[in-house]
Amino acid sequence: MKKNIGAIVLLLIVTVSAYSQGNNYKQNYTKYQGLALTPPMGWNSWNKFACNVDENLIKQMADAMVSTGMKDAGYTYLNIDDCWHGDRDSLGFIHPDPKRFPSGMKALADYVHSKGLKIGIYSDAGSQTCGGRPGSRGYEFQDAQMYAKWGIDYLKYDWCNTEGLKQEGAYKTIAAALQKAGRPIVLSLCEWGQSNPWRWAGNVGHLWRSTGDITNQWEGVKSMGTWRALSVMKILESQDTLRKYAGPGRWNDPDMLEVGNGMPVNEDRAHFSMWAMIAAPLIAGNDLRNMSKATAEILMNKEVIAVNQDSLGVQALKYTTKDSLETWLKPLKGGDWAVTFLNRNSQPQQVDFDWQSRVINDDLSKATLDAKLGTYKVRDLWTKKDRGDTRKALKATVPAHDVLMLRLTKS
Repeated sequence: MKKNIGAIVLLLIVTVSAYSQGNNYKQNYTKYQGLALTPPMGWNSWNKFACNVDENLIKQMADAMVSTGMKDAGYTYLNIDDCWHGDRDSLGFIHPDPKRFPSGMKALADYVHSKGLKIGIYSDAGSQTCGGRPGSRGYEFQDAQMYAKWGIDYLKYDWCNTEGLKQEGAYKTIAAALQKAGRPIVLSLCEWGQSNPWRWAGNVGHLWRSTGDITNQWEGVKSMGTWRALSVMKILESQDTLRKYAGPGRWNDPDMLEVGNGMPVNEDRAHFSMWAMIAAPLIAGNDLRNMSKATAEILMNKEVIAVNQDSLGVQALKYTTKDSLETWLKPLKGGDWAVTFLNRNSQPQQVDFDWQSRVINDDLSKATLDAKLGTYKVRDLWTKKDRGDTRKALKATVPAHDVLMLRLTKS
């Protein structure tokens, strides 16, 4: 009998031990919770500088984010895109390019943090990044450990050179690696919307690219040789059907801002307004060190930013389109509404909008805009002037390639 008891005890010990060992390999394929509860705001190096990045540039941008007022306006993340990478060491751990980042990434992160900002970095799910640097494929857990060691706060994870991989599995792997590393890091998925990430990525990443790459162009597409960059309006066309997938901690990402990179001021203003309306991440991509006054006024319009950062987190709906004049509405916390008239035409367009004759129901948020049940004050967010209230029809002219952006607040 004693032999049988001993055998049973031994079997239990082995079973429990085996089960516990198995649990050590169980992965958490989800993002860190509690991050990016409003669309992330920051700056990224790619649109302006592409591969021409080094630690001096990043330090100067950190200084500029503070001195220009960008930080005070809400811009938090300073993100280094492709081409920061050096080689892997004998154990496979990644290191920054020693010529471009001689002080190391930890020192640079400390500098950025000392400014009250957060720092972001870039990698790729494939064997190489889009710029030909070492990708994270096969090194996901080692890379995540290094990012945590350096003090990284944000990871943009691209999709070049990914032969044979599937998006959902690859992004779950890096999410698990970040969890294992133990540092809360915002995860930005960048597979260009190819696998409809909005359908599966809500628990994996905090934002996901919902489109191909942007270019500083109003309409159409731009040939880049083996691929095509998309204009601001081309990207916008594909966004209004995705609104049900967005919300606090999970955002559709129509790519970074081109404000200040060569488009006319009116087009920059419309671009920024529409990214605010569709609850897009506001990631600037211009040279912050020498912004024009007009560019600074666009990027730091706090009333427009407030629409983007509204805690309700509802992406705008496209209400009507007539003669290239689009009407977009966005429910806001507390019963307010943002209303934007976007003129895609090359000629000015007239707005004649009778608030009293329309009842607007948003099935997604369950919000209703009915001016007969209560009067709303009307505020122009670009002129920063009040325009009466909803007891009177709105009559206005929207210039070519521009917007009239309003906030409606209950009286």
